[in-house]
Amino acid sequence: MPEMPKALREVMNLQRGQSRARPEGPFESGDAPRASGISGEDLGLFLDFVDALGDEAEQVLSLKRGYDETRLITKLLRNHLQGKLTTTSYLANASGLGYGTAIRAINAIEERGLLIRRARTKTGKSFSLHPTDKLIGEWQEYARRVRGAIGATLGISAAGKGGIGDYFFGSSYGDSQTIPPPTPLHSKLTLQSDLRVLVHADPTFMAMNVLKRQFEGLFGVGINSRALSIDRLRQEILTNADQTTSRYDIIACDLPWFGELADKGVLLPINDLIERDGLDLSDFHRVALASARYRGEQFGLPVQTTPELLCVRRDLCDAAGIGVPFTISEVLTTARSLHNRAQGPSGIAWNAARGTPLGHTFMFVMGAMGQPFLNLARVGDDFDAEWPEGENLRPMLQSDEAYSTAEYLKELLDYSPVSILSMSWYERARAYADGEVAMAYCATLLAPLFELNEASPANGVTDFLPHPYGPSGKPIAPVGGYALAIPSNIAPERIDAVWEALQSLTSPETIKLYIENGSLVTPRFSVSMDASVRRISPVISIVDGMARSGILQYWPRPPVPEITDLIKIIGSELHDMLQGASSIRSALANAQNRADTLMRGRGHYG
Repeated sequence: MPEMPKALREVMNLQRGQSRARPEGPFESGDAPRASGISGEDLGLFLDFVDALGDEAEQVLSLKRGYDETRLITKLLRNHLQGKLTTTSYLANASGLGYGTAIRAINAIEERGLLIRRARTKTGKSFSLHPTDKLIGEWQEYARRVRGAIGATLGISAAGKGGIGDYFFGSSYGDSQTIPPPTPLHSKLTLQSDLRVLVHADPTFMAMNVLKRQFEGLFGVGINSRALSIDRLRQEILTNADQTTSRYDIIACDLPWFGELADKGVLLPINDLIERDGLDLSDFHRVALASARYRGEQFGLPVQTTPELLCVRRDLCDAAGIGVPFTISEVLTTARSLHNRAQGPSGIAWNAARGTPLGHTFMFVMGAMGQPFLNLARVGDDFDAEWPEGENLRPMLQSDEAYSTAEYLKELLDYSPVSILSMSWYERARAYADGEVAMAYCATLLAPLFELNEASPANGVTDFLPHPYGPSGKPIAPVGGYALAIPSNIAPERIDAVWEALQSLTSPETIKLYIENGSLVTPRFSVSMDASVRRISPVISIVDGMARSGILQYWPRPPVPEITDLIKIIGSELHDMLQGASSIRSALANAQNRADTLMRGRGHYG
């Protein structure tokens, strides 16, 4: 076995809890900035504690309660955390105070800058109430101090089972960085209609839908969201571009589409908006941000980073007395050792369905062999995927690495499920989650199928590995995911408000909310470092470590305008080969000829 590359050792150490990978992004040292706040979930638990303490005091102690704002504030904060609308009349009636007294108290809270009052109607006679960031910050600090006071007074440790953290903070309170819940905009978005969002039907955007009411409270406007499958989403984006005025304000774009969509003028460039607002982008994973850029112009902000990794049942490997595989040859050996098609599990699942799914597999594996799918110019140890021109856009399907890739995929058939030639993203992840296969190439986007499902045989026993590499390659994790963008044909008067919403929907506070509601992906270093986030699943920290170690890359699937068509071409020709209808050399030659015809037709080379 060849010596494990240093970057891979760092990630494996991180996976096994031995060390952290090299810091990057906004965190240039091992000492990341620590916030004194607590998570939204923990703040909610503390509010319950405060209310319960007040109730017990009322019932047991001979005290005459006077004017008290506590009940007002806890109701307001709890509704904010739960995404519930708070009106003046609701808050007054729920306070336990006389109506007139409650109204005076609400006005006093607002005068101290702790409450935002937003008009709900054009007449301005009806309002919704929201906590300011000052109020949320005060109660986070209050919770921290109460925690310390109880611990010091009663001699209770903050850590460990039965500690003060378990008492009213649940189990997620920690001493590392904690991202607080999002705060409402001080003024509602200046839109004459709902915020219109077009997204992909995946766990991240399903979480966004679950949080719809909360976002409506944050923004002060309704949200009209539409979720589509990946192919339908791309087509709807292109169809919408033909409209005089866009039907959508924000669209979710698969990262490899940005070259095509930017080239066709479908997306609004956002460089000027970023510069105008002084938006700091250093917290985003570098490659995720670069994937949403085309020829120096930024067109979107990442909302998820979801690399394709090799998921391996380490319990099965341990039982068989073998290690997890890091190289292409080791994958074949491991798959052979663990394969039991008759009684299960099969050795490995992967994208082998005709067209786009198989095309992605070929492209990613070829990259791990050491040769990009296109003739990209080398830049140091990597390749230039942002500025390819001319011969750098020529597909390399006649290379030795292309042949080795096709040969490897053909060998995998012997250790794959009988349905492998119809498997794509969801089917392979589902097979792994159900215990039908011992290994699977899988996008981390679908890791909730087993990481958040205790009934899955793969729950808690999965190693997440970069793509196994060939003799001339190195460990890579081909990045995927989505970025949020603004259509170029949006009504001009909506741009500023929509841009504000887009920033909020990709903020650390919001990304953390997605994770707390079923997603396991983040494009931000800060979110990966949050104590409560890290406890949900190791895959979040592992991907973060890959981003820091340079394993996360986007050049295996470069965002050039023709990438979608090229993927379909190779996925079609290789599928014929896997079915036995053509040889490896014939399939690659046919794919090369078709790809050259396409690229020459676009004028890229002679």
